[in-house]
Amino acid sequence: MSVNLQTPIDYLKGVGPNRADLLRSDLGIQTYQDLLNLFPNRYIDRTRYYKINELQRNNAEVQIIGKITGFREVAQKRGKRLVADFRDDTGMMELVWFRGQKWIRDNLKTGQTYVIFGKANWFSGKFNMPHPEIELQSEHESNLRSAMQAIYPSTEKLSNKGVTNKVVTNIMQQLFLETKGRFVETLPDSVMAELKLISKPEALFNIHFPKTPELLARAQFRLKFEELFYIQLQLIIKNLIHKSKIKGFTFDKVGDYFNTFYKDHLPFELTNAQKRVLKEIRHDLGSNAQMNRLLQGDVGSGKTIVAFMSMLMGLDNGYQCCLIAPTAILSVQHYQGLSDLCKPLGISVSLLQGSTKASERRIIHENLENGNLQILIGTHALLEDKVKFKNLGLAIIDEQHRFGVKQRSKLWHKNTLPPNVLVMTATPIPRTLAMSVYGDLDISVIDELPAGRKPIKTVHRFDNNRLKVFKFMKDEIALGRQIYIVYPLIQENETMDYKDLMDGYESVSREFPMPDYQISIVHGKMKPADKDYEMQRFVKGETQIMVATTVIEVGVNVPNASVMIIESAERFGLSQLHQLRGRVGRGAEQSYCILMTSHKLSQDSKTRLETMVRSSDGFEIAEVDLKLRGPGDLMGTQQSGVLNLRIADIVKDKDILEQSRYYAKNILKIDPSLASPEHSAILHTYKQMSKYRNIWNYIS
Repeated sequence: MSVNLQTPIDYLKGVGPNRADLLRSDLGIQTYQDLLNLFPNRYIDRTRYYKINELQRNNAEVQIIGKITGFREVAQKRGKRLVADFRDDTGMMELVWFRGQKWIRDNLKTGQTYVIFGKANWFSGKFNMPHPEIELQSEHESNLRSAMQAIYPSTEKLSNKGVTNKVVTNIMQQLFLETKGRFVETLPDSVMAELKLISKPEALFNIHFPKTPELLARAQFRLKFEELFYIQLQLIIKNLIHKSKIKGFTFDKVGDYFNTFYKDHLPFELTNAQKRVLKEIRHDLGSNAQMNRLLQGDVGSGKTIVAFMSMLMGLDNGYQCCLIAPTAILSVQHYQGLSDLCKPLGISVSLLQGSTKASERRIIHENLENGNLQILIGTHALLEDKVKFKNLGLAIIDEQHRFGVKQRSKLWHKNTLPPNVLVMTATPIPRTLAMSVYGDLDISVIDELPAGRKPIKTVHRFDNNRLKVFKFMKDEIALGRQIYIVYPLIQENETMDYKDLMDGYESVSREFPMPDYQISIVHGKMKPADKDYEMQRFVKGETQIMVATTVIEVGVNVPNASVMIIESAERFGLSQLHQLRGRVGRGAEQSYCILMTSHKLSQDSKTRLETMVRSSDGFEIAEVDLKLRGPGDLMGTQQSGVLNLRIADIVKDKDILEQSRYYAKNILKIDPSLASPEHSAILHTYKQMSKYRNIWNYIS
């Protein structure tokens, strides 16, 4: 009979109420199970025993066998320290204790053989070791211990309260003694055999008490695979349930709107990637399951035309469509672009924003409910309860990461059936993240740019080259082009940012005086109406230079703008730099992105700038970003929960992640309900998972 792993940690011998409280508050350890899944951060090789005359002055952690030959107390500024002479057959060193001296005096004896372990420091002509781990050689040899010693995560509070690494190792030993290492297998024999995985009990024993480095590596692989396998299994099952249970509106036909547009009004030839994505969307819309698809494509790859053609499929089947954008500026731009495409087809389209006048709103609401309005474009204002559609068949959400799940669910309740959903993003998501965070969505990628687009030339310049940069700007303006200059915006320090922006604006105004040059300025402190006015002046070409904070990151489309200058580029993240660069290069002319920085750069900043100069591939840039920032930062708080991994790392363990998804998919393909006896371990574990939110609470 195996011990119940959901037993509270208080009941484990050697823990007691005080330690239990500390383990709960500092490490989140509530049960035996949680302790078992406290995986070590690193390991120290305890196979080697040093001689005192072999020690080097490098502060390394070492293990030595010898005897204490005497104790003495040494006075210091505050109190005393206890010093012991420790000898082996090659020499002598000192052991030093600053606290706990009474216990040391009472428990350690001279003349007995001890094994000591700790950092060897060189001080006043000899080696010493402060607060060594120390045990009798006889006990050392009989302990449940391995050659590689596990070092566990800890906090300052735990160390101060005496819950040292040795204490954690001891209670971990106790856990294995009480459970006799009987842990339930969670993976089927076929997967175990195919991947040559070690068993669950063997993996858990060797992660905590590895017998050899090779067994440790096999234990880590086994546990990483298992963790990622169950995450993938959950996501894929969620997707399958979604498809089988959640019915959507079926678009049976491709009709006149779509065909007329494709034959007579398509402004350019679609790329192969756009055609492939349209086929995937067409397939979703033709099935009777609700579409839930994420469309990724770099800035300028032509997502909007794909979105519009998807809407035409909706209109051909008698449904209304809507497009939601994260900002007013972007919604206006979508509206202007799509109105031009709708005109020749006689399609009615309206724009709804927070600032829309009440009289216009009434007309929009009325036409939506009676079905006269076919396409509605807008901001969050579309999600308000009073906005009711006659039959909303397709909802398109632009820049998905700015909308939470709550907002998406509001869309669902606009109808008897939920509309088909297409989510678009120009922030390329690395494959590993897409598989982990959006594993329950179907994903389409537009991975080629339209023909005739010239790659943007990106350069890095230091502040002392500014005069040359001004000269280059004048040359470009003389050719009739327009220029963006963007300043960083860091919310915590708006006053400083505002000052940077205004200082920058003044120096640009001195260099580019009126009436020869006109400059627009846009920042977060302006009223929306003033912002729009300045934006429009730039869009119409009335101003040649736009000085702005990052409000222009998303979706401003001015084909005539050919230069993007990013000030203090080292203060931006990679994906933001890439987004900003995508604001130029939208016309036929050669475009440029100039990254301005000071000479003081951190290693990460250098890597970011080098990546930008070298590559224009959003997915490659996203992979570098993921390595630099880690998954939690990249996805923001709303999704980082998925990635609270205990042992796997989705950046470093990308191959294991792909492998785990492949196996999870194959198993569910053959046996969607996990009913076959061979999959009983998976089904049992999956059911346990639903009870406990933390993935590791059921993997045992």
